[in-house]
Amino acid sequence: MKDYYAIGTYDPIKEKWTPHDPNEDLAFQLGAAPVYMAFLRFMGDEADARNYSYNLELGENGRKLIWEGTPRSVRDSHRKVRDSHDGLIIQRNMALFFSGGDMKELKLRVTGRIWKEQHSTDVGVCIPNVSI
Repeated sequence: MKDYYAIGTYDPIKEKWTPHDPNEDLAFQLGAAPVYMAFLRFMGDEADARNYSYNLELGENGRKLIWEGTPRSVRDSHRKVRDSHDGLIIQRNMALFFSGGDMKELKLRVTGRIWKEQHSTDVGVCIPNVSI
């Protein structure tokens, strides 16, 4: 099984991802099926990462797919994250469906946000730090 992952540069002004090797297929292989996977890794250890939550959203053509979780430590390899299925996983046929058109061109837009959790010592629960 061979894994590929995206190494490149994202330009937020042009909203464009430029891979360092444009000839490389940027996908994971889970079993026999190619999938695309998005996840967030935290620059710190696992205990620090648990203080944060994030979500990733894929939406197009009147459909929406949302993943919400806790960032993984940057010390976790992408293989460990892949094997635990701890992220937004999209099979190739679903990714093409979300891309619209003729099911031949891959055009996905994934958005997300991250927030720090506020821990309540009174009841032992985690309260999201979200302002509306």
